[in-house]
Amino acid sequence: MHHPLHTALCDLLGCEYPIMLAGMDPVSRAELTAAVCNAGGFGVLAATSLTPDQMAAEVKRLRSLTDKPFGIDLLLPARLPDAGSATEFKADIPPAHTGYVRGLYRDFSVPEAASTRGRRALTHSYVREQVEAVVELRPAVFASGLGNSKEVIDLMHSRGIIVASLVGNVKNGVRMAQAGSDIVVAQGHEAGGHTGRIGTLALVPQVADAVAPRPVVAAGGIGDGRGLVASLALGAIGVWCGSAFIPTVEGNAPRWWKQRMLEAADEDTQVTRVYSGKTMRNLRNRLTERWESDGPPALGMPLQGLLMSDFLYSAEQAGRTDLMFSPAGQITGLFKEIKPAAQVVREMVEQATALLERGLARPAAARPPLPRQG
Repeated sequence: MHHPLHTALCDLLGCEYPIMLAGMDPVSRAELTAAVCNAGGFGVLAATSLTPDQMAAEVKRLRSLTDKPFGIDLLLPARLPDAGSATEFKADIPPAHTGYVRGLYRDFSVPEAASTRGRRALTHSYVREQVEAVVELRPAVFASGLGNSKEVIDLMHSRGIIVASLVGNVKNGVRMAQAGSDIVVAQGHEAGGHTGRIGTLALVPQVADAVAPRPVVAAGGIGDGRGLVASLALGAIGVWCGSAFIPTVEGNAPRWWKQRMLEAADEDTQVTRVYSGKTMRNLRNRLTERWESDGPPALGMPLQGLLMSDFLYSAEQAGRTDLMFSPAGQITGLFKEIKPAAQVVREMVEQATALLERGLARPAAARPPLPRQG
């Protein structure tokens, strides 16, 4: 007998519950991905910032922690230079932008530290190397958190890999379905990280209708069992959850990031282009507020990331966590403690099951009346 939450997603992915871990870089590494898989969900490893060799090492570690199927997530922006080095691209950054960042060092009192990361620029040639690495590693699912192409989808299908594509509007949902994506993940404006302009409640049913019978998974502002049940009611067959798994024991986020999420309320995130050049929801901080108030127009990928890379490295070395990259969704006000990932899955499943079994119109429990106003 199937669990009350068993959906077509469970059959497609070989998981117990229709809960997918979002491939959040750098949070969703081997430990978190395996923990979600072992708890009955479907884990997706974030690999955008990993070289092919690093990706292979992370997958080897993941496979030592679970025997369950899992996915790998990459970013596939449509507009990238074909090839080139970080040094070459930095030479293309307008002087006004570099001058503005020079002012950030001064205004935020950040000592300049030479970056030793040896970061590779995000180009089509580099992304192709990453895609080829995914093909060699043969995960159950390839997920694209930003962009996708029929060429990549066909390549994955030729190796028996299921493809999930994230979209932020109906137009791109239809485009991905027509290109052959097996799952369309409709991600609303509430989501952390790269995000679009349409709210989840409005987006999911429109995408579900537009791409039917292609399966849809809901994302954005989903952090507990209530969000899971609501997503199923909207026409999705499961959920793609990110922010709920950042403040977990296994989440590969620094302690300060997790702590800030526990302290944040519903209005403590901000959509900014400062970190990547594309709209990204981040925990509100002094840098996001400053850039969005008087910063120059953001550059495209990969220039904006390269523009900010040395400043962010310097801020990190100086312990300036008030300036750092820390994506989070508007659901963050729900989280009050750091938990094991398995507990997050279990509580989501238990709450959703209770809602389905008792009937949605019945109150969860007796609550004291609200105080009178005036």
